[in-house]
Amino acid sequence: MGASAKRRSTPHVQQKRKERRAAILHAALSAFREQGFHATSLDDIAARLGVRNTALYYYFADKDALLYECHRESLAELERMIEASAACCESPEERLAYLLREHVRIMTDTLEGSPLAFEVPALSPKRRAAIVAGRDRYEQLLRKLISAGIAAGAFRAVNPKVVVFAMLGSINWIARWYQPGGRMNAGELGQQFADYLIAGLK
Repeated sequence: MGASAKRRSTPHVQQKRKERRAAILHAALSAFREQGFHATSLDDIAARLGVRNTALYYYFADKDALLYECHRESLAELERMIEASAACCESPEERLAYLLREHVRIMTDTLEGSPLAFEVPALSPKRRAAIVAGRDRYEQLLRKLISAGIAAGAFRAVNPKVVVFAMLGSINWIARWYQPGGRMNAGELGQQFADYLIAGLK
């Protein structure tokens, strides 16, 4: 390995690349939220960073790759919160409330209020299938928790499939009205959503 290759792989350089990649994703999320995915170009994203669009190609081949990575980041967050909920919550009701609170946090903090849930059809078929599969696993878990809550007598008899659609629809709709930096932080908003949605199951 030559000296230049070693310099490229130093921890400092790797950290700088990680920071640059995160900055690109942040700029993309902001642009998608303000302009919509289809109306946003790579030029728009590059302009937010003060660089030429060619600087983005080192990290992402195209806008589809950017959208896909935003979705992958949110799914990774979902996986982490699912693991955390299993470790910290005993009852189906507690675990469901935890997941709802954290889901709102992902929508407001991780995704910065961007309406990515509505942009899945814009992905290429292979990438869309991967995102839909991850999303379906999460939906199935929520249904199982509701069914377990019904069996334990904590929830009234409802159709878990319909209830989960209603829950996810209300959370996803946050992207249509949420503005980062507003008066209510992610924690407060998540608690209110969890309270309202769980109350509907009592």
